[in-house]
Amino acid sequence: MAEVAEHRSGFACFVGRPNAGKSTLTNELVGTKVAITSDKPQTTRHAIRGIVQRDDAQLILVDTPGLHRPRTLLGERLNDLVHATWAEVDVVGFCVPADEKIGPGDRFIAAELAKIAGRTPVIGVVTKTDLVGPEQVARQLLELQDLMEFADLVPVSAVDGYQVRLLADLLVARLPEGPELYPDGELTDEPEQTLVAELIREAALEGVRDELPHSIAVTIEEMFPREGRDDLVDIYAHIHVERPSQKGIVLGSRGGRLKEVGARARRHIEALLGSKVYLDLHVKIAKDWQRDPKQLRKLGF
Repeated sequence: MAEVAEHRSGFACFVGRPNAGKSTLTNELVGTKVAITSDKPQTTRHAIRGIVQRDDAQLILVDTPGLHRPRTLLGERLNDLVHATWAEVDVVGFCVPADEKIGPGDRFIAAELAKIAGRTPVIGVVTKTDLVGPEQVARQLLELQDLMEFADLVPVSAVDGYQVRLLADLLVARLPEGPELYPDGELTDEPEQTLVAELIREAALEGVRDELPHSIAVTIEEMFPREGRDDLVDIYAHIHVERPSQKGIVLGSRGGRLKEVGARARRHIEALLGSKVYLDLHVKIAKDWQRDPKQLRKLGF
């Protein structure tokens, strides 16, 4: 009798400095946009899971915030979230971009990862290989190898798909044998409202100056199908900033910027929900919310 190939299922996460290409890689592996990507550091706040569905495996990717030395209560909560995630996954991918020197931030993460490497395999991933030549990729792999003991090393590019399939194979090989943990084809287990809030936040971050990313949070006040219409969802959302000057940046001249944010977010939300969307956005000031436990709780941290 022919032997039945075993099925594997489990959890993996990518870690690395902010902006190391973790979210883009998650999206490329899953094949649909689930984690937000932005050229601003620290834009991922939720452990959004994307599910890679294969005949031989179900790989559930948990997208963590970038680990960094915390300066605020929010920073500490984000770091706690990272450590909690590492403790629960079957394999970790440590991402380092090919086009940036390995620095103190990477060493800090490697030192933290070395503590779990005995029980959780860590794969070293050189990302963004499309931005540099082969010699630089080789140099970066050697540099990365010096940081800690890896279960495997692999260079990839989420942009042109280079070795993404190989990375998936390496991650899957380290999952335990087991049945599917999520029903076939379910791509994310985040509630839709969380994803919608993240897409609005991503749109609000596009093209703003560096001081803003940490200061923006989005809450969905209401989200429901419009009465009598099965093709339209009404969404009322608040964009929270810490200071009046930041409110001005988000609104833009005569509210022009907020209109652009709404249009950009609406396109992505409609693609996510497969439905037309009416999006009502308001900008609110929540003074110094990153340092205030009560406000952090209210905003979902």
